[in-house]
Amino acid sequence: MYTVMLKAKLHMARVTHAVLNYEGSCAIDGELLDMSGIRENEQIQIYNVENGQRFTTYAIRAEEGSRVISINGAAAHLAGPGDRVIICSYAHYSEAELEKHQPSLVYLQEGNAVSHTSNAIPIQFA
Repeated sequence: MYTVMLKAKLHMARVTHAVLNYEGSCAIDGELLDMSGIRENEQIQIYNVENGQRFTTYAIRAEEGSRVISINGAAAHLAGPGDRVIICSYAHYSEAELEKHQPSLVYLQEGNAVSHTSNAIPIQFA
């Protein structure tokens, strides 16, 4: 049996571009892709913190160090420049893999600069 688990997350990325007339995808700064472990052409989920939209697309590499997060194609109707988004990828893990699995979490601040990384989401208190 396999379980779908969070593989990687870019938390609170700021959308820099929305390009409607593009074939689709989300361009992400290559350094952020590498740091998070999200691969080119990998399926990603994007959650728009500003308007609640949630959608699926795939990652493509933007120029390293550019801090670009570009929502392309039809998804450009769902997120625009300045919106804060959470970008996640998921993977299937076997029971044996689950024992060692830890997601790669990259937390971003203004300008899509990395504030810190982690491999565990803090416990939520009431």
